[in-house]
Amino acid sequence: MPGNDLPDGVLVRSLTQHADPRGMLAEIYRADWTASGPFQQWNLVHSNGNVLRGVHVHPWHCDYLLVLSGTMLLGLHDLRPDDPAARKSRFLTLSGDDPATVYIPAGVCHGFWFEGPTSYLYGLSTGWSMQEELGCRYDDPALGLDWPTKAPILSPRDAAPTLTSAEMRSAWLAARARNAGEGA
Repeated sequence: MPGNDLPDGVLVRSLTQHADPRGMLAEIYRADWTASGPFQQWNLVHSNGNVLRGVHVHPWHCDYLLVLSGTMLLGLHDLRPDDPAARKSRFLTLSGDDPATVYIPAGVCHGFWFEGPTSYLYGLSTGWSMQEELGCRYDDPALGLDWPTKAPILSPRDAAPTLTSAEMRSAWLAARARNAGEGA
């Protein structure tokens, strides 16, 4: 598991598995494990091999994820100007064989790459909204994320994003300022 070189607020929790002849149980979420909660929406996703999702950032909501089967390479890049780790990039490998949860605060952009078929569960601290989805191309050099593939399978939106990572950061800052100005 990672050391303390993650962006501020990113939390990785290894899960304790309680096994007996019937099978296994592991707690995957408690409200006091994260700074935001309870989570308002949960999604189950299955990705095929060589799929890359992202890179995305959210102005307000936080994500909480758990790989159920397969392996995910999670790319993180901090956009927040007040974070000591600002502009820091980091990869984490998550596997269904070694369950761990990851909490990603607003302002930390993230992408997911799957070498093979993978299923994962993720929660959002608010319901999903297109206004909360900012994205840039996964291979934007400013992200500092050197993905292990140069030709991943991408969604149409991820294949042709309209923002560079610098523009995505500016849009994120503008959305945060707008939200602060509205008294939220």
